[in-house]
Amino acid sequence: MFGVPDRNSVPRNERPTTSAFPRPRIGPLFPGVRSDIQSVHFIGICGTAMASAAAAMKERGFRVSGSDQNMYPPMSTFLVERGIDVTAGYTEQNLARQPDLVVVGNAVSRGNPEVEAILERRLRYCSLPELLKEFFIRGKRSLVVTGTHGKTTTTSLLAWTFESAGLNPSFLIGGIPRNLDQGARFTASDWFIIEGDEYDTAFFDKRSKFVHYLPEVAIINNLEFDHADIFRSLGDIQLAFQRFVNLIPRNGLLLANGDEPNLQALLGVRHCPVRRFGLGDANEIRATGIVLKPEASEFVLGDTRFEVPMVGELNVRNALAVAACARHCGLDDARIRAAFASFRGVARRMEIRGEAGGVAVVDDFGHHPTAIRETVRALRVRFPGRRLWAVFEPRSNTTRRNVFQTELVDALERADLVVVAEVARLEQLKPDERLNPERLMQDLRRTGKPSAYLPTVDAIVDHVGREARPGDVVCVFSNGGFGGIHDRLLQRLGAGQKAP
Repeated sequence: MFGVPDRNSVPRNERPTTSAFPRPRIGPLFPGVRSDIQSVHFIGICGTAMASAAAAMKERGFRVSGSDQNMYPPMSTFLVERGIDVTAGYTEQNLARQPDLVVVGNAVSRGNPEVEAILERRLRYCSLPELLKEFFIRGKRSLVVTGTHGKTTTTSLLAWTFESAGLNPSFLIGGIPRNLDQGARFTASDWFIIEGDEYDTAFFDKRSKFVHYLPEVAIINNLEFDHADIFRSLGDIQLAFQRFVNLIPRNGLLLANGDEPNLQALLGVRHCPVRRFGLGDANEIRATGIVLKPEASEFVLGDTRFEVPMVGELNVRNALAVAACARHCGLDDARIRAAFASFRGVARRMEIRGEAGGVAVVDDFGHHPTAIRETVRALRVRFPGRRLWAVFEPRSNTTRRNVFQTELVDALERADLVVVAEVARLEQLKPDERLNPERLMQDLRRTGKPSAYLPTVDAIVDHVGREARPGDVVCVFSNGGFGGIHDRLLQRLGAGQKAP
C-alpha cells in the first residue's frame, strides 16, 4: 500500500546487548509496500504529530504539501521553516497535483472537501498511525507507553532516559518534554519510543491508534473509562487494550501496573512475557522505600535507590515503569539514575506558570477525575500547608458529559476552593448528556467546600483576583487553552505589585 525511499544502507546506533529483539535487515522495500510514492499530502497538517511526520517525510526526499483549517504558531512556523507548502482551509484544489499518497488527520471527517475528493477519485490514502507504522516504526524496536493516565510523562521520561544514554531514539509524544524541546523526532536509531493513544485512528478506521505501533515492549500504566464519545463502557476500552496486547511478540514484554484492578483480566496471556510493576506486594517489579518530597520523589527498586524531580505517588509509578523498561532493554542503573536526575518534566504537567501577589499559578492538563485527584494530592506535597484552588474547565469529550458527574465531586473536593467554568462546546451535546455544573456546585457545597460556577474566563479571573490571598496556589485544569487564563490570572493577581 505504501512506498518508501531506498534504505539499503541505514546507519545503526550502538545499542545495549539484550536478548530481546534482533532487528531485521531493512531492504529497499518493506514487505507489501509500494515504491512508487514520491509526493504526500497531509490533511490537517498543523497537528503536532502530523507536522512532525510531514517534516520527516520531506527530509527523506518526498514532496510534501498540506492543508489545515486552523494555522497558527508554533506549528505553522515550524512547517514554513522547513519549506513545506501549506494551504489555509480545505478545498479540492489542494489535490490538483494528484499526490501519490494522502494522509488523513484524526480530526478530519466526512464532508471535508479533500476527503470527499480522495474518495471520489480513488486516491491512495492512509491514517497518520498507518504512515508511522510503515515508514518509521517497522524494523525498529518499538516501545509503546499506554494507559488512561500518565502516558505523556512516562513516554517523555523514557525517551529522555534513552537520549541521555546516547541512544538517539526516535520518539512521538503527546506533549513537549523540556529536555527534548519537541514532541516528535525521527532518527536512524534502532529505538522508537511512542505514546500509545487508545483514541480511534481515523474516520475510516475506528480501531485505537496504538494497534498500529508494532510493540516490542508495551507499558500499560492504568486503565479506566474515558473517551465517552467513542467508547460506550469500560468493557469496550478493555477490549481495545486486549487487541493491543495481542500484538506483542513472544520475544517482547508486557509491563503492566499490577495494582490496577481493571487490568487484571488482560494479563493472563501466554504468548509473551508479562511482568507486573507497582507498589503492592504481589508485583514482581515493586517500588519500596518511597519518599515524597516537595521537589522530588524517591523509591527503591531492588538494591538501587532512584530519585526523580517529579512530585507525588503517581510519578513514582511512572518512573518505576520507565526503570523497568530501560533495564529490560539493557540500560544499567547508573545511566537510568543519571537520566532521572536530569529530567526537567513536561509542559502543562503541574507546570508552575508564575507567581504574582504571593499566589502561584499552576497549569495542568488533567481532565479526568482520577488525574485531577492525583494531581491535587501531589500539589499538597509540592506546596505543603498552602491553600489550594482547583479551577476546572470541562472540555474533554468525556468531562463535557455527565459520565463523571459524581466522580468529579470526589476529585475536586480534595482542593480547598473550587471554580468550574462553562462546559465547552455546550451546543454539541443534548441537554440530558451534558455535565450539570449547577448540580456539581450543590454536591460540592454539601461537603462544605467553597465552590463557584463561573461560566466565563473574565468572571473567573475577577473572582480569583478578589478572593485569593498571598500563599495560595491556583491550579488550572484544562486540556485546552482556556482563553489564556493563566497569564490573565497572573496579570490580575500582580496588578499594582511587583511580580517576583
